[in-house]
Amino acid sequence: MSLDTLQANTSAWFVASLPDHGILSLVVIAFIAGLARGFSGFGAALIFIPLGGAIIGPKLISPVLLVIDGLATLGMIPPAWRSASRREVFTMAAGAVLGVPAGTAALAWVDPLTLRWAITAIAICLLALLVSGWRYHGEPRTSLTSITGLVAGLFSGAAQLGGPPVVAYWLGGKANFARVRANIILYFGISTCFSVVSYHFGGLFVQAVFALTIVILPSYAVGLYAGSKLFGLAKESTFRTIGYLLIAASAILGMPALDGLLR
Repeated sequence: MSLDTLQANTSAWFVASLPDHGILSLVVIAFIAGLARGFSGFGAALIFIPLGGAIIGPKLISPVLLVIDGLATLGMIPPAWRSASRREVFTMAAGAVLGVPAGTAALAWVDPLTLRWAITAIAICLLALLVSGWRYHGEPRTSLTSITGLVAGLFSGAAQLGGPPVVAYWLGGKANFARVRANIILYFGISTCFSVVSYHFGGLFVQAVFALTIVILPSYAVGLYAGSKLFGLAKESTFRTIGYLLIAASAILGMPALDGLLR
């Protein structure tokens, strides 16, 4: 096969694998989601999943976010490994071993419309948890850590929305912020591996996922970088408020009842 033929076949595969609508909207949404995560440390999935799901459906948008976020944050894992409380992280990850496959099964088998309404409801509830400022202030216990991992794994498997339960649990403890941040990064690095395996066996890694990754990853990465730079230009509370508003708007606009607004 000649180089020209290979390029033509690759180009044909790429074009055929992409959805026939909403590409520009997805690129813009990915940038906003990356921006939110970059300047506040949370919120990418709570923005990207409801809005992206409204355009191409939850069964496609969730694995896309899994891939682009996993690639964009890969360099954060080695420092986190050195600083994290690994025993506690692995305890939480043990719960995710059960939660992620259960969430993936829901993503693969539940009716897409029903799943989108469920994602909207979960996003709103998790936003309320974040806005409330509630944190678990007790001593970390093995059973509770595992249960938190189970719940977070379930949300991650179904919609990549596992962040808020983990953040609420660990940020209320007595560990310093650097250790907590390392714990969170390492946990999600591990749970991402579980999700990749689970999504593979669930048949969710279709060709469109990888074609969309090629298109969307640069925008998401630029958003991450820009958000991290913007963080030093204003108060953290200001950026958190903006993040909350973006999440709320995404949850509302991503409702199935408002289909058509983003396409």
